[in-house]
Amino acid sequence: MDIPSGEVFGFLGPNGAGKTTTIRMLGALLAPTEGEAWVAGFQVGKNNQKIRRNIGLLPETPGLYTALSAERNLSFYGTMYGVENLDSQIKRYLDMLGLWGRRHEPVGTFSKGMRQKLAIARAVLHEPKVLLLDEPTSGLDPQMARLVREFISELKKEGRTILLSTHNLEEADRLCDRVAVFQSHLLALDTPLALRQQLFGRKVVFHLAEMKPQYQSILEKFDFIQEIQTIEEKLVITLENPEENNPVLVKVLVQAGADVQFIGELRRSLEDVYLQLVQNQ
Repeated sequence: MDIPSGEVFGFLGPNGAGKTTTIRMLGALLAPTEGEAWVAGFQVGKNNQKIRRNIGLLPETPGLYTALSAERNLSFYGTMYGVENLDSQIKRYLDMLGLWGRRHEPVGTFSKGMRQKLAIARAVLHEPKVLLLDEPTSGLDPQMARLVREFISELKKEGRTILLSTHNLEEADRLCDRVAVFQSHLLALDTPLALRQQLFGRKVVFHLAEMKPQYQSILEKFDFIQEIQTIEEKLVITLENPEENNPVLVKVLVQAGADVQFIGELRRSLEDVYLQLVQNQ
């Protein structure tokens, strides 16, 4: 499995599935017991120092120096990484994450959400090629969480490879190009859209002013229809290619006398996908 530059890849699974362990192994903090992996072009277990220099890691707990200010925390870590133009880098990321005005305050006075944002700034300060983020919006209020999601999207546009472990499935659906679902082993790996289609198909709901029995029988002759359900004044039709099939079905229904009020696709969430995969085990 390859994760290319510019991709946000999500690790999903229940507690104990191995998401954090995987993040720590890829970050060269834990030695793998078997298998091989390369991060930023370097093999885990053989080039650990080079991996650590080329990644940014946001662990489960921030691990900041609470007696130091936000600015001094980043200065300490940036010096360790040999960051050039360190002062401007610190200002850039504290600004982006809304912490510049609090830069002189001890981190011990920060809320959990503020510490999380500072830890994210620390993870990107040295401009790493790869980011390993373990629950990046944990403990954040909705406004802060949105800021962090937008920040991750900006990092993606810059071509960073981002591995994201999260329990927030709505967040994963918004951010991730592909997701892997684990429960002691890999259950599925694909784009959120492809997983929805594989498990549930694509269902289109035709809302009619009045339902008549002949409408379903008229539509059953089409081979491209996988399933038809009648629910009150609605036809719920499973299709492989709604964009191509919908105009044909609307035309046939109107010719049969149906008053089609509107149509829409029934969307399944990534949470539906996750629960279906996990509960089937």
